[in-house]
Amino acid sequence: MITYAHRGFSGEYPENTMLAFKKAYETGCEGIELDVHLSKDGHLVVIHDETVDRTTDRTGFVRDFTLQELQEINAGTEEAFEGIPSFEEYCIWVKDLPLITNIEIKTNRYYYPGIEEKVLAMVEKYQLQKKALVSSFNHASLWKIKSLDPDFKCAMLLNSKSIGNIGPYAKAMGMEFFHPDGTTLTPDEVKECHEQGIMVNVWTVNDMALLKRVINFGVDGIITNFPDMVKVWIENSKEIKK
Repeated sequence: MITYAHRGFSGEYPENTMLAFKKAYETGCEGIELDVHLSKDGHLVVIHDETVDRTTDRTGFVRDFTLQELQEINAGTEEAFEGIPSFEEYCIWVKDLPLITNIEIKTNRYYYPGIEEKVLAMVEKYQLQKKALVSSFNHASLWKIKSLDPDFKCAMLLNSKSIGNIGPYAKAMGMEFFHPDGTTLTPDEVKECHEQGIMVNVWTVNDMALLKRVINFGVDGIITNFPDMVKVWIENSKEIKK
């Protein structure tokens, strides 16, 4: 089972910062989930929201700042500055590490023309094709990725049980993964997906009750703000089973 650190080790460190990614790696997790937008000057930047308001000391839309301006904004704490990283900065760091990167393309509220091409180009530049997957709530972005590179792994994100027969639907879309909200996931949905060869990574699992529940469903991956907690519980469970 794969443990993905959601926006890095975001339960303890400022989300989507290089500090959060480095601290996540130290927990022994196998994957990192992050979010990408485009800056005013067309660079891929790592931040969750369409604005910088919630996670930094500034306000405004990400798309209205240049890369340099975004990197000068503090996404850390009052005590320790952390700039908004470019996706390239992350790729340089992760390229030689044994980590899977789940790249969420944030086009579900504001569409960035060309963002899919830029993501694939950056992944190829640092030879991360076999260690990366793209996810999105905007399924048109996933179709675009597949049209550009049919072999690139994609994950369909859903935040509610709004689609019936999820396994056949994901298969028909050409997806390799389904990423559901753990609070709405059912064992039948996991079974449907597995019958179609679709793997299930569930988000965002931050408490023990939900963790135990979805593991009992047979999910393939856990996306969590607390990768340390998940890794310890999974390892302890293995020991108990022995």
